[in-house]
Amino acid sequence: MEEDATNAYQSLSETTGHDDPRWAFGTGIVEEEGAEITSPAPDGVDPADLAAYCLMLGDDALVYSHRLSEWVSNAPELEEDVALANTALDLLGQARVLLARAAHLSGGDGVTEDSLAYLRADAEFRNVALAELSDDLDFARAVARLLIFSTWRLAVLNRLLVSTDPVIAAVAGKGVKELTYHRDYAARWTLRLGDGTAESHARMQAALDSLWPYLGELFRTSDEERRLVEGGVAVDPGQVREEVDAVLDQVIAKATLTRPDRPFIGTIGGRSGRQGVHTEHLGHALAEMQSLARQHPGATW
Repeated sequence: MEEDATNAYQSLSETTGHDDPRWAFGTGIVEEEGAEITSPAPDGVDPADLAAYCLMLGDDALVYSHRLSEWVSNAPELEEDVALANTALDLLGQARVLLARAAHLSGGDGVTEDSLAYLRADAEFRNVALAELSDDLDFARAVARLLIFSTWRLAVLNRLLVSTDPVIAAVAGKGVKELTYHRDYAARWTLRLGDGTAESHARMQAALDSLWPYLGELFRTSDEERRLVEGGVAVDPGQVREEVDAVLDQVIAKATLTRPDRPFIGTIGGRSGRQGVHTEHLGHALAEMQSLARQHPGATW
């Protein structure tokens, strides 16, 4: 086909194998950092543990990316539509690489990043509850959740820059830059709403109050994480709590808000999101996210 620079649709019909231009979000992460999805697990590391960890990090990003995408055409301003959509795409890129890595490590026939995203049931997802909650189109709640999530994930990825797994280190290398922006965006909106009108202040405080109980899960360490910390692959999430608290306290204080004094939500028999125990919100999110792939299995276009 003769190249036509004025044809916006031409590239959509061109296929070049794994270099297919439609293979868009996420692949640049491993290419830029020189990592390979098919890299073997580091010496002494159980591939099953590494696959589980990639699912944890990947599911957090995938599910929250979907929730953020719900704001497209619903945000209070067009600029915020674009900002939240771009944030969702950043997280989707991270999710794609991590789920592809998990699929490779699992070694199962037919297991791909797509099958992991679209064909698992809710009990098979390993994301934290904070990622799956609905914002109910409350912009203050969206801002509060993004502030908490990005502050926590940025602290984790900063420590994963030296992970002995090359793919996780590559995701961290690009993700740190993305999440720094996400956190800054959320912090600026928290200040704007918290130190704004009486109405915006009240709604921002209410949003923080409603989300605060979900912080506790962010700092729990799963069995897989505990073993991977010894191999230099993972970070103990409990180690980031002091940093996360310090950042949140600083933003909350500058926004003239009050740090919520609410107990954290506990586990069910010692299990929570990392072990497949979720809120009712995840089922609703997956029903929407997976509907097309389940109705037309294997479809391509």
